[in-house]
Amino acid sequence: MENRGVEMDELKVNPELCVDCGLCERNCPNNAIRVHDGVPLFCMHCSPEKAPCLAVCPKGAIVALGGAITIKQDKCIGCGLCHSVCPIGAITINEIGQATKCDLCEGYDTQQCVEACPTHALTNDTEKIIHDKQEKISEGFKKIQTLLK
Repeated sequence: MENRGVEMDELKVNPELCVDCGLCERNCPNNAIRVHDGVPLFCMHCSPEKAPCLAVCPKGAIVALGGAITIKQDKCIGCGLCHSVCPIGAITINEIGQATKCDLCEGYDTQQCVEACPTHALTNDTEKIIHDKQEKISEGFKKIQTLLK
């Protein structure tokens, strides 16, 4: 499915909520997310002007598409240059010798890792992350006020 002109939802993480269950890893169709010390790691989808993988690909297999940096498998020659330059190690070479990474679930109705996450550590909703952090701060202030009485 080609999503030209469609903006894909940015993937966000709140590491404080991650319980290291691995469901995001197991449900990713590209096997492109890893949980390391309780923090889900995945492609940050750099802006096209700053994406080292996009700049280094000799065959133009890496493209910016609707807010995501994606790999067109039919063009990938498996040279591994993108894997070498990725600053967070988000690109892997799969068992058939092609580069693979998070594509924000291009072709799916929802992002599979977000759907699988039981604690909502992975989300597309920035407002929810902000709200949750504000509530946590508010609870802390209430505890302090109680202690000061």
